Amino acid sequence: MSREVEDLNRRVLRARDAMDRAYFEPLDVRAVASVAHLSRAHFIRSFRAVFGETPHRYLQRRRVERSMFLLRETDRSVTDICFDVGFTSSGTFSRTFREIVGETPSDYRVGHEPMLPPTCLQMAAMRPVVAAGVAMRSSTFGIAAAAAAP
Repeated sequence: MSREVEDLNRRVLRARDAMDRAYFEPLDVRAVASVAHLSRAHFIRSFRAVFGETPHRYLQRRRVERSMFLLRETDRSVTDICFDVGFTSSGTFSRTFREIVGETPSDYRVGHEPMLPPTCLQMAAMRPVVAAGVAMRSSTFGIAAAAAAP
């Protein structure tokens, strides 16, 4: 890959990261293009070449992904979630959600339970915190490792 292509990819990625940070705000393609130091038209062409979709479609998908999480994990209304993720119309939100996910936001909520973290993460979160200055007892593995060390 040439240095110019790498530089362009890096700049487009930087712009996409800016979009990710502000996904709930209205999309100003000129402002995002300026993050990549590109004209609006060149940015849209480059974004599509790198990510396979336009910046507008990417942002819609990103908003729908966030709304999927909120629908699963919270009891907030579909309308509140719609506006919180950056849509300005509940009709547009429902239509876009259905196009991307294949079902309406309400049907998605009914059919999907909250996702639980893996058991190993749940166990790690429940481990007691060792207070500062308190010696922690080693496991037998730690003792064996210390004995084997020169």
